[in-house]
Amino acid sequence: MAKQNRYEIKALAGERPVLYIYGDIGEDFWADESNDAKSLVPKIAAINAAEIDVRLFSYGGSVADAIAIFNALDRHPAKIFTYNDGVCMSAMSLIYMVGDERYAAENSLLMIHAPITGTYGNAMEHRESAERLDRFAEAMMTSYMRSGQSREQIEPLVKDGADHYYTAEEALSDGFATEITEAVAIAASAVKLDRFSPPAAWVAANHLNREETKMPEKQTQTATNPEPVAATTTDPAVTDPKQQTTTEPKVEAKSPSEVLAAEKGRRQEVRATFDPFKDRTGVQALMDQVLDDPNIDVQAAGDRLLKHLGTEGGPLAGNTKITVGATEGEKFVEAAGLAIMARSGIEKRDASNPFNGSTLMDLARASLELGGVSHRGMDKREVVGAAFTHSTSDFPILLENVMHKTLLTAYAKAADTWSRFCRTGDLSDFRAHGRYRTGSFGNLDAKSENNEFKNKTISDAVKESITLGTKGNIIGVSREMIINDDLGAFIDLLQQMGRAAKRTVESDVYALLASNPVLSDGIALFHASHGNLAGTAAVPTMLSIEAGRIAMAQQKDISGNDFLDIRPEIFLGGMGTGGQARSINQSQYDPDTANKLQKPNMVLGLFSDVIDSPRITGNEWYEFADPADAPVIEVGFLDGNQEPYLEMKDGFSQDGVMYKVRLDYGVAAIGYEGAYKNAGAAP
Repeated sequence: MAKQNRYEIKALAGERPVLYIYGDIGEDFWADESNDAKSLVPKIAAINAAEIDVRLFSYGGSVADAIAIFNALDRHPAKIFTYNDGVCMSAMSLIYMVGDERYAAENSLLMIHAPITGTYGNAMEHRESAERLDRFAEAMMTSYMRSGQSREQIEPLVKDGADHYYTAEEALSDGFATEITEAVAIAASAVKLDRFSPPAAWVAANHLNREETKMPEKQTQTATNPEPVAATTTDPAVTDPKQQTTTEPKVEAKSPSEVLAAEKGRRQEVRATFDPFKDRTGVQALMDQVLDDPNIDVQAAGDRLLKHLGTEGGPLAGNTKITVGATEGEKFVEAAGLAIMARSGIEKRDASNPFNGSTLMDLARASLELGGVSHRGMDKREVVGAAFTHSTSDFPILLENVMHKTLLTAYAKAADTWSRFCRTGDLSDFRAHGRYRTGSFGNLDAKSENNEFKNKTISDAVKESITLGTKGNIIGVSREMIINDDLGAFIDLLQQMGRAAKRTVESDVYALLASNPVLSDGIALFHASHGNLAGTAAVPTMLSIEAGRIAMAQQKDISGNDFLDIRPEIFLGGMGTGGQARSINQSQYDPDTANKLQKPNMVLGLFSDVIDSPRITGNEWYEFADPADAPVIEVGFLDGNQEPYLEMKDGFSQDGVMYKVRLDYGVAAIGYEGAYKNAGAAP
């Protein structure tokens, strides 16, 4: 029988994709199903999304496969959210730690222990097997250290041979989880354990019979992967009935992923049904009651809502109806937002959009009508005030969505040059983050006459640091702007804010470069002692550029043992030097030599990028290496988010709404070897 993949990837319209990994990790020894890295890693790489939910439920498996799956998720550019839907044990606990945010269901269990394998052979083969397990343990520790615990704290967990169990509260306390979510109902009859015996309290809390957690005895097998564990039948994928045989036992209970998917869909549809009536008396309490009872389906929930509204006595708004899927409010926000963006020239006009040509006042009235609020008898100021403050109005959300899209569009279109010669970093918090440059061992020494080898040491690493800061402003949308339909005013304001955010980073980078900051060794970034400052100021010529190339190649590591052999890739200068640099870079012959000599250009094509910026106002010019190879300046962003953040302030008076725009980033010099400066001369 062909192997079946046990993982599943789902992506509903408008939602981030969900990757379900349920069951054993790696090739399954006793079942025809698999969560092996060979098949799963390419699927992860193919996901095109900014955020990915990863739902996990497993008793473990192959450490090698788990590490490969961990790395595939870790190198994906998306933000990863991992969820412990019941048990994340052994190798699965390793995958769980890849999450940028790690959620644990309140009734879940996490288990960490040393890698396991089986060996058949002589004493030497057993020793080699033990050494391999130690190396696997070393590899695992780095992932568990994402909890914030030190190496000394993590090492016993993967080397002492004990099974370390964590409830959701304990996992949160020790940093393995970052947040606890509500309990997840899992069909237990399809789940069995092998050597792992969870604490009795957890078994009882999840309504499992202790005997159900024991795996029947199986024939002895040889494991080539570390940590083989028992197969489960919790497959979220649909099994082909043609591949089933009468000898395979049938499992009547739904798999955990089916239970989760069905319950998630039910709750979403129930909320969509109730949302238009949340402000009516008793509706919120009824919705909470229905959500807490998984036996009430969407149809029954709608019947209960209609019955309640009938007995409550209030009239239904004429344009309000019970919907399944996107709510009327969500549809209004999307369509009205696109109409505003089209009026502003940011989006193309959709002829079918019912809000085409609507003024901001028209949209304020529509938001009240949609929320079941009558605006009859209100003057314009009262209409706008109610649209901003009434609990059922979607008007503030509409404006926030439009402003957010406008802000990011303007930010993306604004030109910058810093990203071409600086490294982009990812900073997790506002503490100082170290950036290290290490020494080297040097060349090997000859053995002495007494057949002794010399001891050698590697010099300590040099540490620079980078720290996050926050910049931003507050802008407001007033009632007067809405009444006057002053769409251009706040759209222009947001576009200016987006461009300003991009310019702020650009300005800070060039300010740092011009300041020639002092590094941790007490010497300025560009200094003769660093070997990266020209002794004679000169305009860019073939010879002056060649001098910079030679100086960069001659840089040594901090221990002075070996040449770094760094090569320039980028030219950076003011507007008066860029043209000259391009001419030299593209000329077959030295452009500064008389034609009759025809001297070949020794720096032809040296630079892959020539940058000239008006922010460099003097004659100085620079040569930079590729920032991926020898970074000199780093721009770090909070959690790698390079876009400005827009936040709406709630609970205002009727005068309007305030929006805060902020960008969290830091700029610092982190090395000197990858750059060369010439003070320049007047052309």
